[in-house]
Amino acid sequence: MTAAQDTVLEVIAKISKKDKAAIKPEQELAADLGIDSPKGLQLLMDLEDKLHIEIGDDDAARMNTVNDILTYVAAKETA
Repeated sequence: MTAAQDTVLEVIAKISKKDKAAIKPEQELAADLGIDSPKGLQLLMDLEDKLHIEIGDDDAARMNTVNDILTYVAAKETA
């Protein structure tokens, strides 16, 4: 796991108020972690700030699981 992916899990843990170690890639942000629209917006802003990336609206709309975010961040790292 890269440092950026570790940061993703830290941010998700903070927003969802779950233990970082309990967060799994297959978990859905809304259904499993309770991340609603306001929390989702906070999640995106925190990720952009901590990772120094910009997440477009279309990309954000396709992020439904933890793995979706991890995959997106990994692609940004190699771009």
